[in-house]
Amino acid sequence: MAKGKIGVTTENIFPVIKKFLYSDHEIFLRELVSNAIDATQKLKTLASFGEFKGELGVMDVRVSVDKEAGTLTVSDHGIGMDADDIEKYINQIAFSGAEEFLEKYKDTANSIIGHFGLGFYSAFMVSKKVVIRSLSYKEGAEAVEWTCDGSPEFEMHATEKESRGTDIILYIDDDNKEFLEQARIDALLKKYCRFLPVPVISGKVQEWKDGKYVDSDKDNVVNSTEPLWTKKPSELSDKDYLEFYHELRPGEEDPMFWIHLNVDYPFNLTGILYFPKIRNNIDIRQNRIQLYCNQVYVTDQVEGVVPEFMMLMQGVIDSPDIPLNVSRSYLQADQQVKKISSYISKKVAEKLDRMFKDDRKAFEQKWNDIEVFIKYGMLTDEKFYESSKKFFLLRDVNDNYYTLDEYRTLVESTQTDREGNVIYLYATDKTEQYSYVTSAEEKGYNVLLLDGQLDQHLIHMLESKLEKTRFVRVDSDTPERLIVKDDTANSNLSPLEADILTGMFRSQLPELKDINFIVEYSALSKNDAPATVTQNEMMRRMKEMAALQPGMNFYGSMPAMYALVVNTEQPSVRKLVEEGKNALESDLVPVRGEIETLNGEIETLRKEMNDKKEDSEKETLKTQISDKEKTVEEKRTQEEKLVKDYASTQPVLKQIIDLALLQSGLLKGENLTAFIRRSISLL
Repeated sequence: MAKGKIGVTTENIFPVIKKFLYSDHEIFLRELVSNAIDATQKLKTLASFGEFKGELGVMDVRVSVDKEAGTLTVSDHGIGMDADDIEKYINQIAFSGAEEFLEKYKDTANSIIGHFGLGFYSAFMVSKKVVIRSLSYKEGAEAVEWTCDGSPEFEMHATEKESRGTDIILYIDDDNKEFLEQARIDALLKKYCRFLPVPVISGKVQEWKDGKYVDSDKDNVVNSTEPLWTKKPSELSDKDYLEFYHELRPGEEDPMFWIHLNVDYPFNLTGILYFPKIRNNIDIRQNRIQLYCNQVYVTDQVEGVVPEFMMLMQGVIDSPDIPLNVSRSYLQADQQVKKISSYISKKVAEKLDRMFKDDRKAFEQKWNDIEVFIKYGMLTDEKFYESSKKFFLLRDVNDNYYTLDEYRTLVESTQTDREGNVIYLYATDKTEQYSYVTSAEEKGYNVLLLDGQLDQHLIHMLESKLEKTRFVRVDSDTPERLIVKDDTANSNLSPLEADILTGMFRSQLPELKDINFIVEYSALSKNDAPATVTQNEMMRRMKEMAALQPGMNFYGSMPAMYALVVNTEQPSVRKLVEEGKNALESDLVPVRGEIETLNGEIETLRKEMNDKKEDSEKETLKTQISDKEKTVEEKRTQEEKLVKDYASTQPVLKQIIDLALLQSGLLKGENLTAFIRRSISLL
């Protein structure tokens, strides 16, 4: 019997800590099974080179639970070890057997997954004792048993073992008894080992018998040794891809399409990425794409490996260039990983471009399902934006689709303002904004439909990317003022008429929570609506962005600002102006004259006060000014009351306001009921 101490030194312990300091105890099973797969693959490679001439026999890995003995055993029929191998690969912790083997057989070696002799020590996270029993493939080799209780001391001696290969026996400690439950082990094997290249057996297939599940005689193979991504696309049918997708994502509806990745230079990468249907909600879950290393599951936290916008996709990627023991900081910093990320983005863009060119009609039919993905990519990845400009589509309210170049050509001649900006009109809800859309279309304008979650961000980006381009929502102004091509028509109101009309409309506008109104005038067509509610484009955008972004609470807390644009050429408005002037002029003119006189006196007193040097004289004048200002306020209140009292007797005025509010979706509750009753009475 040999006794000794494991070779842990300052030189070799730090690489271990750096690469293999596990935070999740369950990883131990992945490491041990991976090592067993390595040993199996090594023997296959040696046999292919003629360095092993014996019978390979059954080449599988078995995971066995013995709850009574408190052990978990991982067994293989691979290359095995003798005493010298254990001394080299187990007792000297920082030595990597896989790396040495790969260097020797780098051109033809089967997939070597782990770093044997390193990941092995993860077993001690869940064990109070670990035993290795192994018989090397070498002719005349003597079986050996190695035992360690997790301290630097170990024991090693010759033993009897009938078959070639290695058994790793873990005596599970009291804090980790969960790993003696068959269901727990099967779940971990399914998570980490479901696609390993060598059959992994865990217990027996269960069958229903006498009212309960019992073990059958059939081994339970937990993995598929040839997953779909390892095969050539030419060998696969659509049915194969769909079946594999539903194996990965049980219960989900079919994906729209997929991309099969297969590259071996300048890095190795295989995988299949699926485009699921994404409707209204962006669901960026972190478990949609699984990362593998030579068919060994690594993680589903792939933020550093795939671009952010591709977190909307589902599927698998497999690369031996990404180590098993990977951290988020590593992924973010590693240059090879960044190259892989760029490559995936490029391949996705190429796939979409090919789909667009091969069958544009089919691409347009898919657009509603894929536009969120493409827009997200354009917003977060500059290179993807440059690639996607060719196939990105704008959709108008009539479901016509245009590329960016096509749309500019379509509207440039009719929707260019006096400053040379091409105006892209858009609606966010073609039902609620129907009347605005119709009015714009009657003027020969085209209206886009931008009703997605990301469209406000997209608008800002496109305005910064496209030369002399502005997006304007169709309800942000009257049709004549959406695209200003010349000087706006005068309202044709005298100052008195404008004051009367403003007072009348302001006095009858309802008080709506968090909403302020201003009254504007425009001489529009006689056939246009008497009044229209609009919302300033930039102020509305500020409030919308404030709702989405922290740090913009100032804008978010401000009341929404709407304009009531009154059409002074509409007959009912002209009638209101004339009748209001006739009814109020005789009362208002004297009051307005008094206000003008008082304002003139106030201005004279202020000039006189500025010339005075004595404080007492200034105070006297200040008092006189204050008294006159109070009188002006009283006169203004009197003026407002005259207009308000008259306006309250004009049902047509209230009807015009409510029609405008109804058109914009702001007429609700009590005000809507009053409108309906008034409409009936007017009939």
